[in-house]
Amino acid sequence: MERSFDQRVWRAVAQIPPGRLATYGQIAELIGAYGCARQVGWALRRLPLPSEVPWQRVVNAQGRISLSLSREGSDWMQRDLLIAEGIPVDADGRLPLAQYRWSPGASCGG
Repeated sequence: MERSFDQRVWRAVAQIPPGRLATYGQIAELIGAYGCARQVGWALRRLPLPSEVPWQRVVNAQGRISLSLSREGSDWMQRDLLIAEGIPVDADGRLPLAQYRWSPGASCGG
């Protein structure tokens, strides 16, 4: 049985280790949905909170927190969770993406 797009996104995000960041586009490519970064963001917005899926480790292409438009307070939750993992986040939600970018060693499959 084929998994839904959301489930594939959540499974890929679950592989991001603590202290690492991935972009929406990187997750889209990982699940074979090239060019679907926006849909990855929508899938994360549909993720029930609280969740064991580390949604806070996924950021936009500029390395910025970007879930707040659809979830009241989620930008602060994301910021706090990343800071707890040792990833510095400034007051504008900027993250040192290049330093903390995750590079998966293998595909998560479909």
